[in-house]
Amino acid sequence: MLSSYVESGDLPGLVSLVSHEGETRVEVLGDAAFGGPPMQRDSLFRVASFTKPIVAAAAMVLVDELRLSMDAPVGNLLPELAHPVVLRQPDGPLEDTVPAHRPITLRDLLTFRLGLGESDHPEIRQREEELELRTFGPPVPRTPLEPDEWMRRFGTLPLQYQPGERWMYSTGSHVLGVLIARATGQPLEVFLQERFFEPLGMRDTGFTASDPARLTTAYVGDDVFDVAADSQWLEPPSFPDASGGLISTADDFHAFARMLQAGGDGILSPAAVAEMTTDHLTAAQRTAAADFLGPETGWGYGLSVSSDRYGWAGGLGTLWSTDPADQTISILLTQRALWTWPEELFAEASAPAW
Repeated sequence: MLSSYVESGDLPGLVSLVSHEGETRVEVLGDAAFGGPPMQRDSLFRVASFTKPIVAAAAMVLVDELRLSMDAPVGNLLPELAHPVVLRQPDGPLEDTVPAHRPITLRDLLTFRLGLGESDHPEIRQREEELELRTFGPPVPRTPLEPDEWMRRFGTLPLQYQPGERWMYSTGSHVLGVLIARATGQPLEVFLQERFFEPLGMRDTGFTASDPARLTTAYVGDDVFDVAADSQWLEPPSFPDASGGLISTADDFHAFARMLQAGGDGILSPAAVAEMTTDHLTAAQRTAAADFLGPETGWGYGLSVSSDRYGWAGGLGTLWSTDPADQTISILLTQRALWTWPEELFAEASAPAW
């Protein structure tokens, strides 16, 4: 099924991985770019929103170690958010605000219920663009801001909804990355390297391509989106994008997925993994988010949760799901942006283990 999309030219190439009860099958098809060198098992992909569950897991390490508390105000470490204001009406003018009913917490960031996210409010979108926050859409180009300046500017925005009221995609992860860095006193990438990438053998995962020769070229449809030879991922970012900035490989991300499947495997506590992979949305919040998440799908911490599996997708062309009961992990890495895939490819590739 997958090879037909490469042969037809819908995809330049792909790496798929399915593991079940200790057995792993990997398929490597096509090329690293249209007309480019052959795809390799260790080719590097911009895994985009696969970044979110990794960063959520990093926050849960700090919860396990009692360095962060789920329901403590994040304003203790992020004073820029210590006194948030909220639009009186979600579609109202940015100047018409009221004080937040309660502080923003770590739980709000992890569940994407801090009150701000990918919004349909035109003034919020325009203000974010003016501030160069780059929280909307694919992470190209990167924001030029350092984390402290990014946080200062972000703190000038009003929330669209009261904390805890509504699920809104993505922005919670951006803020979470800054929170983790401040809580640990380390750059986010250093903490991830020490606590996840090195222990799990994820040698090719990071915010910068570990080997430029193995970096694939990214596409939106048939149009080049990010050329491997001139990619922004060849240089370290000013702002490590905790929402969508990581580069990785199929085997690296499989190591992370296996860690969750194994109940934390010494990296996280089983209780932390259970929290991450449990749906935390109310029925009303799931209904409001259904156009984005899909029917009967909720949200854990950095990943989606349904009745039989959890996982997530990367907008630049990646899919992951884990079926806990069947002990099956499915990972598909491509270079073509998801929103430009043929509908039938998305439907077929979204099925567990294809």
